[in-house]
Order: sequence, then C-alpha cells, then structure tokens
Amino acid sequence: MKLAIHHDTTYRYADRVRASIQYLRLTPQDSARQRVLDWQLELPQAAHALRDSHGNILHVLTLDEPHQAVVIGAHGHVEIDENCESECASGSPLPYLRGTALTAADAALREFARACCGEQRDRAALVGLMEQLHQRMPFTPGITQVETTAAEAFALGLGVCQDHTHVFLACARSLGVPARYVSGYLCRAGSSTLASHAWAEAWIDGAWYSFDVTNRLTRPSRHLKLAVGLDYLDACPVRGMRRGGQEQMHAQVQEAPLLQQRPGQQQ
Repeated sequence: MKLAIHHDTTYRYADRVRASIQYLRLTPQDSARQRVLDWQLELPQAAHALRDSHGNILHVLTLDEPHQAVVIGAHGHVEIDENCESECASGSPLPYLRGTALTAADAALREFARACCGEQRDRAALVGLMEQLHQRMPFTPGITQVETTAAEAFALGLGVCQDHTHVFLACARSLGVPARYVSGYLCRAGSSTLASHAWAEAWIDGAWYSFDVTNRLTRPSRHLKLAVGLDYLDACPVRGMRRGGQEQMHAQVQEAPLLQQRPGQQQ
C-alpha cells in the first residue's frame, strides 16, 4: 500500500514570541516494512538535521526573531509492506528495558502484567496483555494530559493511544521484555483518513513486533512509523520551547492512499 501524506502543524501565539526552538521528528526512514519514496519538510527557515540517541532523524528549528505563528509542514509518499510483521535492528534492545517518569511501573501495573502473562514472555503472552489492556482501558479522549503517567492512566482506567502505549511499555519492561514507544500515522480501515498515532514495539525472538493496544492490532499493515523512543517525550513528532507568548496548536493530517492492485485482485 502506498500513502500520500500532507501533515501541517500550526503554532499561534496570543502575544509575539521573542524566540522559539522546535524539535521535529517528522521524517520517516526506510525499513523492512516501509519504503520512503519521497519526503519533504516545509519550514519557515532552514533547520539543523541530525540523528538523536534512538536513531531518529531529528530537525532542530530555531527562530531567533519575534513571531506570532509557526507553520510546519511535512509531505511525501511512503510504501507500506502490509505482510511484514517484524523488524530487526542493529543496535541492542537492552536500553528499552529502562523505565522513565512516564512509564514507571507501580505495584498495580506489575501485578497486572504478571497476572496476564504468568511466566510466559513470548509474543502470544504479550498479545494477551494487549487484549486485557484494551478491555481494562477504553479509549476516551480528553481524560488525560501529555504529562499523565502510565500508573495514573492505568488507575483511571481510561486514556488515549499515548496512555495505552505507556501502560504497555511499563508492563512489558516490568516482565523483562524490552519495549519502545513508536510515533507515526495510522490509516484507518475502510477510510481515507490518516491520524497521528502511537503504538508500542516489543523485542521478541530477535526482532521488534508491534502492539497497537488502541486498535488491538499486532500487524502494522496500516501504520507509518516516524520515530521511536523510551516514551512520548523521546518520539513525539513536534516538541518545542519558547520565550514569551501563550501557545495554541492546530494540527491537520491529510492523506490519499494509493492502493496498488495485486495480481488476481479486482477493483
């Protein structure tokens, strides 16, 4: 499946901002399951490109002059291999055993993980964990905040994809399974709508396998990966700082799936 993507993020400020810095993880990379055909960022001025500690492509956009709005655009075409279930990696998965402030497992999370998986640490056990989390935490927008921790969201029993991912990471790591946060886009089934999304990957049998708790998906056939990290703060597409001004953000994602016809398939 091919996706044509246009993603715009606009920051508006009630007062003029003296200066701002935006950290952008909006550039996908080639992997076993996705191939970037073309990609371009549209920015108010040139940004410094580098790799972060997780191997993501990071652009640092620095605006030193007063401004009241910042418009960030990302667009391109990416081909997704719908049959690819896992991805290998050259680096060690062990750093993804480390917890963070957002993914620390408390006693309730550790007990839940053990109850779901017992002594099993294979893919089937983690699929069961994902299913139990999906039932335990119904998707509920507007209930949590960016800074809500895994323990807080689990205790609340509600959340969005960020919360689902943080809770899954906390549980998997408490079981000794390396797991990481993934940010990107999801093409909704039966629709041309693309949404910003988050899901988890766990290291099992020498490869990274996906676990989308929100949608109960273990095969990322409609997922476009942008970045990975220990939690949301490591992998979020846009994160910034500013001096002065009250911020309002508006993000819009548009896409048109360019479905390739397979042999023997009728349109």
